Amino acid sequence: MDPLHTQHGLPESEAAAEAQRLIDDWASRPVRHHPTSFRDPIAPPAFGTTPPVKQEDHRIVPAWAAGIAVASIGVGAGITGVGCGAWLVLHGLASVTLNSVLMVTLPIAALAMVVTAIGGAISKARTAVTANVYEGPVTQHTEIHNTTSTRGTFFARTRNTIR
Repeated sequence: MDPLHTQHGLPESEAAAEAQRLIDDWASRPVRHHPTSFRDPIAPPAFGTTPPVKQEDHRIVPAWAAGIAVASIGVGAGITGVGCGAWLVLHGLASVTLNSVLMVTLPIAALAMVVTAIGGAISKARTAVTANVYEGPVTQHTEIHNTTSTRGTFFARTRNTIR
């Protein structure tokens, strides 16, 4: 059964006449125009209760609020990057073997050894030669007078005075 070519009980001439009647009936009706706006011609009273007036909503975001929003987006993106970096480092550390540790630390240890050797050579080369020549007798005179006083028992405070 083909639904496109079946007349559903009407002969083709009657079906065409019914279709034409429906189209003519639809075309004879007036077109309804629906207004998209309405303006009330009556002016509101100068005093007393007046009808509400629609207020346009023009919100302006303060500069500090926009700055905080942008900063929070930046911090969120930065923290996401730090988290991804931490994940990569920890993922790498989770698969640590002795060979990988040696391959990473041996060049660093070799570099540290070379730097230490160069530093030692420079230190020995820069050793100062002191030649202090004293012409007269040297006398060293030291006097120490120590006075100790302790106050209190539990939270004791000891004062040492050296003159």
